[in-house]
Amino acid sequence: MDFRPTKLSSSAEHIIEMTIAEISKAVEEAHNRIVHDVLKTPLIKSFALSDLVKGEVYLKLENEQYTGSFKARGSLNKLAAIGETDKEVVTASTGNHGLGFARAVGLTGLKGTVFLPHSAARTKVKKIGRHPVRIARYGDDPLSTELHAKQYAKDHDAIWVSPYNDYEVIAGQGTIGKEILSQLDHVDDILVTMGGGGLISGIGAYIKTKSPQTSIIGCEPEHSPEMTLSLRAGKIVDDPKAKDTLSDGSAGGIEPGAITFPICQQVVDHCVLVDESSIAAGIKMMVEEHGKIIEGSAAVTIASLLKEKERYQGRTVVLVICGGNIDINILKQLL
Repeated sequence: MDFRPTKLSSSAEHIIEMTIAEISKAVEEAHNRIVHDVLKTPLIKSFALSDLVKGEVYLKLENEQYTGSFKARGSLNKLAAIGETDKEVVTASTGNHGLGFARAVGLTGLKGTVFLPHSAARTKVKKIGRHPVRIARYGDDPLSTELHAKQYAKDHDAIWVSPYNDYEVIAGQGTIGKEILSQLDHVDDILVTMGGGGLISGIGAYIKTKSPQTSIIGCEPEHSPEMTLSLRAGKIVDDPKAKDTLSDGSAGGIEPGAITFPICQQVVDHCVLVDESSIAAGIKMMVEEHGKIIEGSAAVTIASLLKEKERYQGRTVVLVICGGNIDINILKQLL
């Protein structure tokens, strides 16, 4: 089932429009700050998807970014914006954000700690450990680890770095939007996977400022549709029926009071939910048609495009392929 977001009242829209303009400016500043330390990732035409929807479909390949994910952008912009400090920077993550944060610590020379649950996969711990960052273990699930890490940051006067609930992080992710507009003269629709909303907030705010006619399509798995449900309700809500999903990078609830939510209310034009079999098919299609390995959260945009392919007939569409860090055993099973 698809949902359209509930828009803000006119007075609230005015406030958010100001915020969007500020974020767009911050994206420009982020680009200047991190441009030499992130890849301008390829934007390639997918002839297979173009034929299926009878339009022009392009893939923004953030799976080829340093660390294999768009998360390299936001973390680096946040730490670079902090500048020189004796304070420790702290985060918690078992995946792409933790890896992006660890790389950013190495590039900026800051003192950083990544908190991980004891259940974190060895491969992810090994990747994070390749960078000059302290790894601390706490808890058996991501939520308890994050809550502990936040408390640690408060108790030790350290700087907490959120995976998405931070303006510098959002601005860093938004540099993808700037690159897209430099790579294509005209874009009708951009499909972005939503989780906490940091990626789509940054891209959406920039695009709506520079190319307001472009539609921003939010994509989520049916098994974890928290942002879609929240946009429909007009307030942040949890989904008690949420299940495990191949799109683990976008799974989970939205932090109460998250700054991303009101931004998403203003920039997201349409929402699509997709099932697990469609996500799996998207992963396989990228291997078969493009020789690219992508993670489940990246395949959500492919599944969303194909679910509503009539919508994109004759249009120029960009799918943000947000990452490629898929567990090798899961990939084997899918193939």
